[in-house]
Amino acid sequence: MTSPTTPPTAGDSSAAGAAGSPIGGSPAAGPDGSDGAGGQPPFAARLLRNLWTGNSVTVTALALVLATVIGAILMIVSDAKVRATYGYLFARPGDALNASWLKVSDAYANLFKGSIVDPNAVSRAINGTLPWERVFFPISETLTYAAPLAFTGLAFSVAFRGGLFNIGVQGQAIMGAIAAALVGFLLPLPVGLHLVVALIGGAVGGALWGGIPGVLKARTGAHEVITTIMLNYVALFFLSWLIIQQGIQMVGRSDAISRAVDGNAELPRLLASVGPSLRVHLGIVVAVLATWGVAWLLRRSTFGFELQAVGLNPAAARTAGMRVETTYVTTMVVAGALAGLGGSMILLGTALSLTTAVVGSVGFDGLLVGLLGRAKPWGVLVSALFFGALQAGGNRMQSFSGISLELVGVLQALIVVFVAAPALVSTIFRLRPSAGGDLQTGMARGW
Repeated sequence: MTSPTTPPTAGDSSAAGAAGSPIGGSPAAGPDGSDGAGGQPPFAARLLRNLWTGNSVTVTALALVLATVIGAILMIVSDAKVRATYGYLFARPGDALNASWLKVSDAYANLFKGSIVDPNAVSRAINGTLPWERVFFPISETLTYAAPLAFTGLAFSVAFRGGLFNIGVQGQAIMGAIAAALVGFLLPLPVGLHLVVALIGGAVGGALWGGIPGVLKARTGAHEVITTIMLNYVALFFLSWLIIQQGIQMVGRSDAISRAVDGNAELPRLLASVGPSLRVHLGIVVAVLATWGVAWLLRRSTFGFELQAVGLNPAAARTAGMRVETTYVTTMVVAGALAGLGGSMILLGTALSLTTAVVGSVGFDGLLVGLLGRAKPWGVLVSALFFGALQAGGNRMQSFSGISLELVGVLQALIVVFVAAPALVSTIFRLRPSAGGDLQTGMARGW
């Protein structure tokens, strides 16, 4: 008889099975979901475990959720009728909950319908009671807003990856719009060539304006945050003076507006054959190509390597033989050229004339786009599409739901706040630390 303390022999299969698992000899699962014999946990368990970590994708998605929830609360608080139902909440709680749900769901539904597609418009277009132009209008507006945002977001991101905090994207976009406009209505050039030269002019105008703080940084150590902020005002004042000069101001007008660019220099509209109200133009295609070019520049070129090395540690880069000052100048020139193209997209695509508000706040919005995209080119493009959707859908929210455009700006700010504070999001949702550390995008050393 075998003693209870005697270990089973190698040939005793029944004993081995009983020791391994109570079911048919299969190994028992470990506490981490593994198979107990050194194997990996099930795929679903590993997927959930990886998703619920503080990686960039999870934090960005949860930041959107938090911003959406807080935005919903602000919609409820700002509506007097909904707010009144909370005066008798304990007597009839259903009224408050129903009114809140109707307000928030209607607002976000109109945000979707105004930025992507309206399902009702699709059904009516299929039935022939509505032109297809109305179906494509929301996505057309989103892409129209996204094109310049992609360029200004890239302008901020390139400088950010090089250790510089480029707040002067707004001024660089203004100078790019000015240069594109001057080429657009002063140079008589044929179709095709005129557009190319105008875009090049816009890039050169932004590059020259971006190069100024780059040179000051390299030669004197002047802080780029201060110099770029000052140059924003200089660019705006220069624009205000320029558009009222003889030969620049539109003939027959007394207000501050320039001549319109020639038709040869306009960015062609991609959906003009569908309807005249569809404003999406070739600029969105150029933005995609520019994103690919910047991604290649950062990953494959010598300049991209030096730029990121200087951004991470200028002293180490200088010790390794890199020309840090030259890299600063080149980085700001490239960033300025991208911002100038962003201003050109607005001028040659939709505005067609210079005014004091020709670029709006596209430069400052580009900072938000760059931060949300974590200063990565393709992330910036996706972020630009998202912000373009917020702007396009915000117009419909204001018209159909009574939500102010300022609230859309609050949503944008909340998203960036949560994305820029991953520790806050991780604490709220109790995310595990990311093993890869991909949240550490690195704040610009100049800031």
